[in-house]
Parts: sequence; C-alpha cells; structure tokens
Amino acid sequence: MVTSVPAQRTPFLFRPLALDVRSIQLDKSGHAAGDADVRERLDAVVGAFAAGYNTGLATGRGPLGPLGPAGVPAGLAGFAHEGAAMSRTLLDVLTGTRGRRLAGLLEGPGRRHFHLVHVGAGWAYARLRLRPWLGLPGARGLPRWLVWDGWGFHQAYFRPGPVLYEHRIERAARGPSSSVRDQGVGRALWFHACADPDVIGRVVTGFPTHRRGDLWAGIGLAAAYTGARTPDVLASLLRAAEGHRADLAQGAAFAAKARVLSGEVPGGCREAVETLCSASPATAAKWTDVAHDEAAGHGDTLADYQYWRALVRREWRRADGGAER
Repeated sequence: MVTSVPAQRTPFLFRPLALDVRSIQLDKSGHAAGDADVRERLDAVVGAFAAGYNTGLATGRGPLGPLGPAGVPAGLAGFAHEGAAMSRTLLDVLTGTRGRRLAGLLEGPGRRHFHLVHVGAGWAYARLRLRPWLGLPGARGLPRWLVWDGWGFHQAYFRPGPVLYEHRIERAARGPSSSVRDQGVGRALWFHACADPDVIGRVVTGFPTHRRGDLWAGIGLAAAYTGARTPDVLASLLRAAEGHRADLAQGAAFAAKARVLSGEVPGGCREAVETLCSASPATAAKWTDVAHDEAAGHGDTLADYQYWRALVRREWRRADGGAER
C-alpha cells in the first residue's frame, strides 16, 4: 500500500484538508468486496491517489517531488498526479490564485499525465459543489472537458446509492455536460463493483438506455487504465457490453493514449487494451490522436469533445471491420 505524505509536512492552514487513505479505501466507501487480489490492486490505486493528493497539498506551488516511479509503485504515477491535481485545484479555488498551482502541475511532470490531471481537477469541483472551471480562467483544449469525468467519478464513488442505483444527477451537472459526467460514473462503477463484469452489467442495465453508452465508455477507460483484470474476465465484460462495444473501445483507447503518453504501460493495461480494442496500445492511442486532430479543427466546445469521442469510435469500427456491436 502506498503511504501518503505525513500531515505535519502540510502547511498548518491546510492540514484540515489532508486525506487519510484509510477513509477512501474500497471497504470504507460502501463498495463490493469482490475478489481479494483485485481489491488489493484497486486499493493500491486509491493509495497512490491519496499520496499524490497529500503531496500536492504539502508542496503548494512548489515541485511535487517523488511522485513518479520512485515515489509510488510502477504504473501508479498517473493516479498520484490525479490526486495532486485535486488538492492543487482546491487550493487554487479556495485561495483565489486563479489556477497557478494547477498550471504549475500541468507545466511540470503532470504534462505526461494531463488526462488524469484534468480528471483530478473535477474531483475538487465536485467536493466544493461548484461548476468547473469557476475561479480558474484560461482552460483551453478538448481535454478540459474531462473535468466533468472527474466530477462524476467523485459523486459515484462517495455516493454510490443515489448515483449508481437511484440514477440521480446533480443540479450543477444537468444538461449536455451530464454525458461526460456519466463517463466518470462508469469509471467509478469499475471500482464500486470491484471490477466484476456481472455486477457491472446489472448496474448499467438499471440505468435509462440513453445513458448506458457513456457509462460503458468510462468502464472501458477504467478497465484498460487499471489493468486489474485478466483477458478471460475482460471477455465477460465484452459480452456484458453487447450493443455498446464501440463505447467500451473508445474508453479503452483513451486509456491507451494516457498510458502511452505517460511512458508507463504495464502488462495488465496492455492486455486490457488488446482485449477491448483488438489493437495494441500504440495503435489505439493513435486513433485518439487522429480523432483529436480532426475534432480540434472545429473548436474546443463540449460538442467538439463529444465529436472527438465519436471519431475514436469511428476509428475502432474501421479497424474492426466496420462492425456495430
């Protein structure tokens, strides 16, 4: 288990914001018990997030320090940067520094994890019950919409009853942004269900039909990025996602791009991308690049972000023989 930065290193005024990793582990947050080995792997992800969060809180605007492979186990640096993005966004909003802490993270080592940095910012806004990007002007580019993914993950992880079973959507997230928010809900469901395809399938089936594609995209992203399941279990996930295979592949392709960019592509992640996309991580990452360049040529609105996702699905279909599953 990754240990977090000691609270005494955090500036006195910020110590109440420090995160105790034990409070957010799966068994403390109302999630399924699941397979013991899988749960241990997912709890390691939670530990890396907490370590990054507390490091970001302790270092303020300074360098993050050992958040890379030297500071957390191999393959978990992205989650640590996600946590750091949450704490630095909280500090930016609460102290009125207009995004300087988050910008510093993106300009430093976080640039190799910019997908998860944006997601981590979304955690902060959900915790503060504020709409992104209030107080942080200047956000540009298609990835900025991933903040709503982080918002959705936060809500589903900490409020699984209302979000996953009563299907509630927060007032601030209603409207077009709810689609991206549901992608984050799907990612959280992967953790909530302890990566069990049967549990995941049952929960998704309970949602209104029009929301299921976004959920499956998030599930695909989480499955591929965590690499917590073997190909035979992921084959069951493919069967559960029948009718939404393109969404599942789109999410896995996003994970492939994030992994390739980070320089960390563990074996479990590679196998997951190969299973869910029928392509190597490098190939799936290229789909997202081709799609991004085409979508970004239109602009960086929410509609353009959704177009980016649609183009990734198009690239998967082309590679998969044009099948619609």
